[in-house]
Amino acid sequence: MLSFSFTLPFTRIAVATLDPLVVSAGRAVVAAVLAVVVLLVTRSPVPARRLWPRILVVAAGVVFGFPMLTSFALQTAPASHGAVVIGLLPAATAVVAVIRGRERPSRLFWLASIAGAVAVVAFTLVSEGGFGGLQLSDLLLLGAVVAAAVGYAEGGLLAREIGSWQVICWALVAAAPVMAALTGFSVLRHPPIAPLEGWLAFGYVSAISMFLGFFAWYRGLGIGPIASVSQIQLVQPVLTIVWAALLLGEPLTAATVVGAVAVIACAALAVRARVRR
Repeated sequence: MLSFSFTLPFTRIAVATLDPLVVSAGRAVVAAVLAVVVLLVTRSPVPARRLWPRILVVAAGVVFGFPMLTSFALQTAPASHGAVVIGLLPAATAVVAVIRGRERPSRLFWLASIAGAVAVVAFTLVSEGGFGGLQLSDLLLLGAVVAAAVGYAEGGLLAREIGSWQVICWALVAAAPVMAALTGFSVLRHPPIAPLEGWLAFGYVSAISMFLGFFAWYRGLGIGPIASVSQIQLVQPVLTIVWAALLLGEPLTAATVVGAVAVIACAALAVRARVRR
């Protein structure tokens, strides 16, 4: 969660000088190279054929869908605004866990989860002064939420069968041909030229957001229950707004402190609430 909380601010920095297609597809290519190295060094066996459709679902959600949609959305939307919609991700992941993983959260869990999502949206809107009208970027971010929720839940289930870091490694390998083609297309159209901070931001979203962060995240979801563990992400938008203020100079008000306390309380309650498998 901590590593992912930097994703939106650093994506915002990267797309300021780099083509969003390079940022979204290129980071998957870099991460895929790292994944191949890890798989070769550890001599990891290739997953069974029956698992590959599920690996492709993970790849479509977290390797292609979420990075692509957020990169294009953050061309115009501030990172703190992106945190409003991304704040719905824990609840969306819990819904997918119920549908796909057959988990049965208690009523207390749903109350805490919904309250957390409302708290995230409320305090972020207060700090920003409102939505300012529905934009295309909001629809892109909403699509990113759906893509990530599916990828998180399916990845958590797969982690119980093949291991946490193996899930993201094989998902990156599966998506590599498409992402490499998209990267090449973008590079030919818009040769990447960026200052040092742009490349450092790109390096972070490639090595951490797209690769190493998933080692811990899928490990936690694999231990599960997925619905409960996913609620820890309620704290992510709070941190994202703090990083956006520190790194990008976006507004940060006292409402953030009040909202952070409310969100963390809801997250703690949701994680401790009973969830049956």
